Amino acid sequence: MHLDAASHRLEPSDRAAAGWTVDGADLDRWLADRGAAPLTARVPVLAFGSNRCPSKLTWLREHLGLAGPVVVLRVRVEGLAAVWAAGLRKRDGARPATLAVAPGAVETHAVWMATPDQVAVLDRCEGRGERYDLVRLRTGHVVTEDGARLDGVWTYWAGDPVRAPLLVDGAPVPITTLDQAGARVLVGEAGPPTPDAVLVEHGAPDPSAWPDRVFVYGTLLPGRSAWPLMAPHVTGEPVEAWLPGRVHDTGRGYPALVPGGPGRARGAVLTLADPSGALPLLDDYEGPDYDRRRAVAHTADGLLPTWVWTWRGPVHGAPLTAAWPPTSGSGR
Repeated sequence: MHLDAASHRLEPSDRAAAGWTVDGADLDRWLADRGAAPLTARVPVLAFGSNRCPSKLTWLREHLGLAGPVVVLRVRVEGLAAVWAAGLRKRDGARPATLAVAPGAVETHAVWMATPDQVAVLDRCEGRGERYDLVRLRTGHVVTEDGARLDGVWTYWAGDPVRAPLLVDGAPVPITTLDQAGARVLVGEAGPPTPDAVLVEHGAPDPSAWPDRVFVYGTLLPGRSAWPLMAPHVTGEPVEAWLPGRVHDTGRGYPALVPGGPGRARGAVLTLADPSGALPLLDDYEGPDYDRRRAVAHTADGLLPTWVWTWRGPVHGAPLTAAWPPTSGSGR
């Protein structure tokens, strides 16, 4: 977390609604206390160069108008590598980094959980539409410190041959193998485009477009009463999962999920074909008694970020429901 030229360490936490704490406080509450957007209003942007450095963040504030808290997560990146670009920067003659497909590579980088306004600052810094394109990754694996797999993250990808990977003797040169002085004098050729690796983003990124999964635990489950509403928006197979928390019986024919704390709320993770189109419809179905937020679901294959609807009201005296799958038609 970076704000006012100071950095604060983030810690993963199952007990925090946002999944992270800063200075011992729930991250979303910490952000709200400063009038800043919660995680649900931010998108994950992979930063593979100086954009993860506190001094660079301060420079972006002073020169490009970057505002508000910047949330930065350390991530392990598999199948992609930061390499030296084909061209030199005009303003200082330095050779910038760029991202390349690299089967077998494992590197440590960072992900900004950025607001659309912060992405606009990065657009200006990276020369979006000229030097780089803003894209959604279709390849590689990005995993946070708490083990959550971030699929379909945004990043800046070579949009001009001068920012394509430099190939020396037919291979890109990872920035970890050569310093800037050595990189400046490299001789090679620009690598070919790899369009299948990314999807170019047009316009501002939509926070509701990520993640493309929802965690459900009642009527929206396959075979339950509201499955006909959910089914047209789902792609792939349901994945059995659980979240930290408890599911209570509201006495209204559906339960209430209270996240965090002891216990496991069991349900399923579903993948949406078009999250931006489906989520507003599902919000209407859930109604004003529920909040939609992001959470990290536990599955047999690891942790997956999802959307989930949680109960807003009190549950004092409400009994716990049975474990997944439910034995009645109740539940969201």
